[in-house]
Amino acid sequence: MDLGIKGRTAIVCGGSKGLGRGSAEKLAEAGVAIVLNARSQGPLEEAAAQISGRYGVSVVPVAADVTTPEGRAKLLEAAPDPDILVNNAGGPPPGVWSEWGEKEWQDAIRANMLTPIHLITAVLPGMIERKWGRIVNITSGSVKAPIAALGLSGAARSGLTGFVAGTSRQVARHGVTINNLLPGQHETARIESLMNSTAKTKGISVDEARQEAYAANPAGRFGTIEEFGATCAFLCSAHAGYIVGQNILLDGGAINATF
Repeated sequence: MDLGIKGRTAIVCGGSKGLGRGSAEKLAEAGVAIVLNARSQGPLEEAAAQISGRYGVSVVPVAADVTTPEGRAKLLEAAPDPDILVNNAGGPPPGVWSEWGEKEWQDAIRANMLTPIHLITAVLPGMIERKWGRIVNITSGSVKAPIAALGLSGAARSGLTGFVAGTSRQVARHGVTINNLLPGQHETARIESLMNSTAKTKGISVDEARQEAYAANPAGRFGTIEEFGATCAFLCSAHAGYIVGQNILLDGGAINATF
């Protein structure tokens, strides 16, 4: 399918690996020029070169910590008028409520709520003026079904979800859509770390831990970054203008819910 976005420009945060990388790849495949952001210069430049070489589009790497005003300014200087924004940031570490003090809460809220909100509000005026824009926030399935150990992440991302719910409906009449993608378990470095941790805790092999996780998912597997990226790219496409303020779950059916 022609997504109808060839020649447009996208900012993709956290784009050097994982779900952000999958999203950047599929947007580039659709002919979108990418401004690729991550913190680590080396892996970021390598990812940018690979994506550009594979799809023949411009990919500009911007190494910056977008949880800081300086980092966001650097990113927006490289792409002052993006057509597409993909917000993506790793979540805070797991834990229990008794371990979370002021610093832990502030860090989680800054990274997973305020940073995407600041980027959204920075790019919205231009999108509204041009009468077209797509914003996708990569959040978490824990927004829909809480995971106790991920309370910091779930709380901060739920705040972003509430902001998107109202704001998306205010800007839709201008041809701008804002939606959230809620990933479950996908084949990323983070899941590898989780499988290693699970195996160690249970005293089983990593392969056994993986097979147990597969068996617990109705799809019998984890998601791939390619299929996640394809969903993100469709939400950014010319065909998705009537999808507004939605929270789309990609978890293989792991969360047992009718809606």
